[in-house]
Amino acid sequence: MRRPVLMRWQANNSFGWGIMGLNLFQYWASDPDVQPLMGHTIGPRDVHCVDPLRLLALSPAAVASNAFVEEVATGQVDLRQRAVVVIEGLGNGLTLVMPHVAGIRNVGRCIFENTRIDGAAQRLEHYDSLICGSHWSASLLRQASDKPVTVIHEGIDPGLFFPGPRSGALNPGRFYVFSGGKIEFRKAHDLVLLAFRQFAERHDDAVLVAAWSSPWPQMSAGFQGRLGAPLHSRDNGTLEIQRWVAENGIRPHQFIELPATPNALMPLVLREMDCALQVSRCEACTNLPAKEAMACGVPVILADNTGAHDLVAADNCVAVRCQGPVAAPPGWATDGWGESRVDEIAAALETLYTDTQTRKRVAARGAAWILENHRTWGDHAVALKAHLLGLL
Repeated sequence: MRRPVLMRWQANNSFGWGIMGLNLFQYWASDPDVQPLMGHTIGPRDVHCVDPLRLLALSPAAVASNAFVEEVATGQVDLRQRAVVVIEGLGNGLTLVMPHVAGIRNVGRCIFENTRIDGAAQRLEHYDSLICGSHWSASLLRQASDKPVTVIHEGIDPGLFFPGPRSGALNPGRFYVFSGGKIEFRKAHDLVLLAFRQFAERHDDAVLVAAWSSPWPQMSAGFQGRLGAPLHSRDNGTLEIQRWVAENGIRPHQFIELPATPNALMPLVLREMDCALQVSRCEACTNLPAKEAMACGVPVILADNTGAHDLVAADNCVAVRCQGPVAAPPGWATDGWGESRVDEIAAALETLYTDTQTRKRVAARGAAWILENHRTWGDHAVALKAHLLGLL
């Protein structure tokens, strides 16, 4: 008998929680032991750019899940009676992504960066176990609660993210630096711009390629960090990223702003890059854009702090080791966060620019490390299934 597992968040291919949900749903759609169910309906926009064969394979499970969502909305479904295992998403403050429901077993999936988790024990009392995406998160949870905590790392899809030839779409005479993730203090886009500006002043052929869009542009508006100029938004709510970058000293010919791009198309972008720059002040999991870049054979400059520390190994990336304390934004705590030094980031860019052999070695080692350490969504799905079935 297939065990129904209800994941109380979205499945789509445009942001972190959704990418995780969609990949788990795909892997479990034909699993003999697990029937995947999502907390939201899965619509055409959620599976935009999913290839037709995968779409064909997951469609029956999506139809069944959508019917279940509608049934749950009536309030007449007894999840315990139907022996449903429930995984609930918990964000900052360990607050629920969706309203609480109770299944035959209940698991909290904890993805948080704010280390102010006072009163966590009470909020976590509903759960049989807790799951998180890094050892940094796990240590904080174990200090705050006596619930069992399991680390299951995020993955990548190896059928999409793998080393391959460039398409030739970009000028081969330039040096392309990728930066991904929504614009916010935690992701340290100010440090990215400061370091790239310093590097680009010496190298006119350097180009920063930014995948910074998100479904919530209002959360990025006004961001400034250590920069001289803040990020403005237009009357329609979209962000004036080109203007912001220019006002902070990056010349227009050295910057490319990517539009919102479905996750399935990101490998086509990443394989064009010479390196990736991911220097977040904090990662609850392990920095998905960095992991995807590594899988594509792109050498990554990575801040060695919080959850990203679980990605750092010998020669699989260029680690920014010097991590200073981070002043907490209002209402937040930043225990364990790290502030990278701009000159160290710029020096890492210089190394990858000037040393072709180092660039190739780090790229190859990073791609191999992802597979050797089982950092795929398939591995994630297998580990999570074993954890859930072990609770029964």
